[in-house]
Amino acid sequence: MGFESVLAMLLTGLVAGWLAAKLVRGGGLGLIGNMAVGVAGAFLAGVMLPVLGFGTGGGVVVTVLQATLGAIVVLVLIRLIRTG
Repeated sequence: MGFESVLAMLLTGLVAGWLAAKLVRGGGLGLIGNMAVGVAGAFLAGVMLPVLGFGTGGGVVVTVLQATLGAIVVLVLIRLIRTG
């Protein structure tokens, strides 16, 4: 994996984490936390969406939307774990 790929993944994670934090009330974890949630969400979406029958093709917008969907799932799971 080249530097450009890592940079693109981090930028996508940053945007997806920020969007997910805005959509999930009280879900913000700070810049680094949101980036980590976004990257984890992108990974989760990249694994789960093809299993569920959704294609993972497309451009930047589709990638950010898929990563945001995954990040929302991750934020909801974090909230469930925190509240017990």
